[in-house]
Amino acid sequence: MREKQSVAAGARATEQDAGGEAGARRHHYSAGISACEKADQWQPALALLIEMWEAKLEPDVISYNAGISACERGEQWQRALALLSEMRAAKLEPNVISYSAGISACEKGEQWQWALALLREMREAKLDPNDFSYNAGISACEQGEQWQRALALLSEMRAAKLEPDVISYSAGIGACEKGEQWQLALVFLSEMCGRRSWNPTSSSATALGPARARRASSGSGR
Repeated sequence: MREKQSVAAGARATEQDAGGEAGARRHHYSAGISACEKADQWQPALALLIEMWEAKLEPDVISYNAGISACERGEQWQRALALLSEMRAAKLEPNVISYSAGISACEKGEQWQWALALLREMREAKLDPNDFSYNAGISACEQGEQWQRALALLSEMRAAKLEPDVISYSAGIGACEKGEQWQLALVFLSEMCGRRSWNPTSSSATALGPARARRASSGSGR
């Protein structure tokens, strides 16, 4: 009896050692992927993820998040979405970091539809988008000339008790300029300047140039 117990205990200890070793190796891979992400090296980051699978080390949420962020920095929106799909297939739940990096990748790839789809998925997953998520979504709408959707996201931010920042307002102003909504652009600039610690960014000032020109021409035509 004692012999059986000692054998069982030994087996458990072996399993724990193996699990601990696997966890340590997974951590090392994740750190490597994160290093590649910070160095703007998305190809090596994805190569490390493939190596993990080949080594029978299933990537965890941290590994995938680093990979998605690497794709975002490398402007590889399709690969970022593929990693999000892979996460779900591996029974891993994407978190706010996963989704935010995916939305930002879509923004850089000028894919506003996908950016909004990911924001919608976040809400369905009971995850609250943060300011980074919203800013990436608003910027995606600006690039896609979707001024109404950009303004809707700004309203959602406020409803979620998140304060729009310079990036939010600049993207909103840019969206209004592209949509020839100069009155709204000036309203947002006024709001932005009303915050004492803020100054208009060069991008918001540039966006307002054509808007002011249209205002002047419309005024002179009266």
